[in-house]
Amino acid sequence: MEALTPFVWQMWVVYGLIAGAVVLFSIDRLPLETSSLAVLVVALIFFYFFPVAGDAGENMLGPGELLAGFANPALITVLALLVVGHGMFQTGALDGPARFISERGSKMPQLTIVLTLLLVAVVSAFLNNTPVVVMFIPVLATMAGKLGRRTPKIMMTLSFVSILGGMTTLIGSSTNLLAAGVVHSYDLRPIGIFDFTVPALFLAAIGMIYSIAVAPLLMPDRGDPSTELAGQEGTSGKQYIAQIEVTPGHPLVGTTSRAGLFPPLKDMTVRMIQRGEHPILPPYEDVKLRPGDVVIVAATRNTLTEALKSGSKIFEGMLEETLADRDENDTPRGKTSGELTVAEAVVAPASRMIGLTVEQIAFRHQTGCIVVGIQRRSRMIRTLLNDIRLEAGDVLLLLGKPQAVHGLRTNRDVLLLEWSATELPNPALARRALAVFGTMVLSVLAGILPIEIASVAGAGAMVLTGVLNTRQASRAIDRRIFLLVGTMLALASALQVTGGAEAAAMAVVSLFQDQGPSVMLSAFFLVTAIATNILTNNATAVLFTPIAISAANQIGIDPMIFIYCVIFAANCSFATPMGYQTNLLVMGPGHYEFRDFLRAGVPLVILLWLAYSVFAPWYFGL
Repeated sequence: MEALTPFVWQMWVVYGLIAGAVVLFSIDRLPLETSSLAVLVVALIFFYFFPVAGDAGENMLGPGELLAGFANPALITVLALLVVGHGMFQTGALDGPARFISERGSKMPQLTIVLTLLLVAVVSAFLNNTPVVVMFIPVLATMAGKLGRRTPKIMMTLSFVSILGGMTTLIGSSTNLLAAGVVHSYDLRPIGIFDFTVPALFLAAIGMIYSIAVAPLLMPDRGDPSTELAGQEGTSGKQYIAQIEVTPGHPLVGTTSRAGLFPPLKDMTVRMIQRGEHPILPPYEDVKLRPGDVVIVAATRNTLTEALKSGSKIFEGMLEETLADRDENDTPRGKTSGELTVAEAVVAPASRMIGLTVEQIAFRHQTGCIVVGIQRRSRMIRTLLNDIRLEAGDVLLLLGKPQAVHGLRTNRDVLLLEWSATELPNPALARRALAVFGTMVLSVLAGILPIEIASVAGAGAMVLTGVLNTRQASRAIDRRIFLLVGTMLALASALQVTGGAEAAAMAVVSLFQDQGPSVMLSAFFLVTAIATNILTNNATAVLFTPIAISAANQIGIDPMIFIYCVIFAANCSFATPMGYQTNLLVMGPGHYEFRDFLRAGVPLVILLWLAYSVFAPWYFGL
């Protein structure tokens, strides 16, 4: 083993900075960005006045070395993958598969999510788990909404399951490959793909049971910002009155009611069917829809928006009407272009629209937007949408091109609720996003490009192909992740340069080497697991593998036993967001704080440590 870095007194200051950072991140008194920046500034100032001198007298922890983490390829990769993932989510590229799964799993939503997570674990055993998590974040986010689950309850489980799956084979994680690379430089037999799969499967099984059954219970029920802003309309009963015109060739033609319901109009309540001059009111018994019927439904905004997003032909006429290019006389030219936005607007007091119908106002001509639905809390409405006379306080659900919706900000007759604006995915952009994403993943799997280059190229392609504009792409980059990881990489560098990492590892060896291989193996697992949540998994694998080989040689047992211990423990990066890339990836979509990872990750690390301490001595015959 190579000579260790000499220990210097500054390492105790580094220990203090790490402890202070963990405390600041955990108590959450300051924003995560502020805490990270404060720790980084203290480290920069300290090592400027108290440098660690190298062989040539240079400061080994100067600003260049401490700030190098912000250009770390792993950090850039995560930020680029966030942009790629945002492009997939923004365009609804994976809404189709998610909808397919959720529709078939609606009767057993929990089982559907569990089976999806098991699929993630299996795929992660053979593919790099970072792109796997990127792939499944939008799928599970969509599924969670459709199956009545909150994303904070599922995103951390997604990360944990992918890490556990990647632990089971040599190619499942970069951590495993890095440890194998260190072994290759020693006079030891190379590690095969499935050499440590049996003990890894034992640990993964225990970890997955915890991650699926227990971890969601420890997560706060913060909910999604979009749901909170919308007043949780999906579950609060906030109903809009909408109108569906059944034209010749419409998918509702020939639909017959069953037990008073019309199957294609899922989650919508049919209030009335206008057939010529004759209104048909519930209950509906064997009513068959015909061309010319006008169906008045009540539905939540979520239901109406999902129907528009899914490309349902039920609202196809409305979409074509909104997208149609028009001449100066507001006459459709017969072609469609652009994207659409759904938003809410309130009829203002003293509005000129009060007492008039949407048709009398010529709302489409005046604003460029179509009224999809009208919500009125005072009473139930059973009349044609075009016959409803507007009142002050009525909420209009509008559909229009983005520029038309934004133009309502200057309209004195309605108050646009700007936070309610939701862009509908453009099918053409969804196909582009899928093409970019697929090309990125295939280039990595085929070994054409490393993940660092492929992810940056994928993020650039999302902008260059028009899937995202620069504003949307920049919004996908989480500044908390950027500052947190950059700061912790600076502390990790300081820990290695000052000899703090080696000091901790060798202390374990000297303390437990006389207690027998089982005790020493257990202690080594615990120290490595703690280090991986501070130094990151890759740095821990590279740092501790040589120490593991030396420790095994000192007590006279097979070094592979300790090498496998390093691999398993270095994969236990569950307790901090910077421990592994997948934790960082789910931090934004799951709306997590630093302490959430401590709350759910620390018990998992302890559980795996205890399980390994019992299983390894029996399995390896120690």
